[in-house]
Amino acid sequence: MKRVTGIGGIFFKAKDPAALRAWYQKHLGMNVEAWGGMAFPWAGPDNPKGEGVTIWTVFDPDSTYFAPSTSPFMVNYRVADLHGLVALLREEGCNVDAKVEESEYGKFAWVMDPEGNRIELWEPPPGQ
Repeated sequence: MKRVTGIGGIFFKAKDPAALRAWYQKHLGMNVEAWGGMAFPWAGPDNPKGEGVTIWTVFDPDSTYFAPSTSPFMVNYRVADLHGLVALLREEGCNVDAKVEESEYGKFAWVMDPEGNRIELWEPPPGQ
């Protein structure tokens, strides 16, 4: 079974998210959108049409999106078969969150690594 197929996103907290977003926009030319981040389009072997994206987002310092991790960052990894991988990770004794979310943006699940970093697993919707 193919496990991770790419990086879907990089998320991190900042003391002053608005100022940091403005810095990235001004100095690195990143088109930060109203939702707090931007999407980098790309193509890869699992996405020959080039419809995939990597998301970059700055979160407020008090965001609980990474909880129960206390780490100031979270990486989102693209996967080919979310339900299959989650089942396999549970069999292997990994600390996998009980919830799985499914929406028009794809399927999401979370696992904690041995150092307490929350990892987001994402199976994109078909065609992405």
